[in-house]
Amino acid sequence: MKKNLLNILALALLLSFGISSQAETPEEKGLAIAKEVDLRDTGFKDSTAKMEMVLKNKQGKTSVRNVRVKTLEVNGDGDKGLSIFDKPRDVKGTAFLTYSHSKKPDEQWLYLPALKRVKRISSKNKSGPFMGSEFAYEDISSQELDKYTYKYLRDEKFNGIDCFVIERYPTYKNSGYKRQVVWINKKEYRPEKTDFYDRKNSLLKTLVFEDYKQYLGKYWRASTMKMINHQTGKSTILSWQDYKFQTGLSDKDFNRNSLKRAR
Repeated sequence: MKKNLLNILALALLLSFGISSQAETPEEKGLAIAKEVDLRDTGFKDSTAKMEMVLKNKQGKTSVRNVRVKTLEVNGDGDKGLSIFDKPRDVKGTAFLTYSHSKKPDEQWLYLPALKRVKRISSKNKSGPFMGSEFAYEDISSQELDKYTYKYLRDEKFNGIDCFVIERYPTYKNSGYKRQVVWINKKEYRPEKTDFYDRKNSLLKTLVFEDYKQYLGKYWRASTMKMINHQTGKSTILSWQDYKFQTGLSDKDFNRNSLKRAR
């Protein structure tokens, strides 16, 4: 009996050692967290929302733009997005279309009503500012899982919220960023803050997500997104409202040939 008990204890120790020796690496843990973030935001199908964009320069002067945003979830690839500017008058009718992709460069087009033509955004120029804001073109596209590699850094509180802190590295060779550090809410697996580092590995921008609301009992969306550029002193605040989901949007609503007719 005693011998059997010793054998059981020895086996338990061996199993325990085996499990501990196979503990997650920081890269594996970072990827696992990112996968859970992606999983929890899968299945919304489509959405529409209204967005106010407030641009603020270093001197504190502001300008305001009103935008309608449509999003279509694409199974097996990145989402499609359409942004239509309504105000002020000098940008009214401007429309921006994005086909996000997981493993190849995003496709993006900008319709400029003053010129009455559609301009394709070069895949090598995604780090440029979107409509004069502190958001780059690559920030506007959906953040697909395969666009980055990941590494877990630490656990840390942000604004009193328990977070995982992970680092992600763009796989897109023309990205304007060397890396990003993201604070992920441990309970809801949603981003609370992102620090963006430029190609020289200097802190460039910080994005903070605020006033989250849950839709359809599952999907979280921040009502406010604040992007601060530490190198220029400029900032952009996006305020979101009137979210609607599963409205019946389809591929035909995101056709680049119909950008000129976007309303």
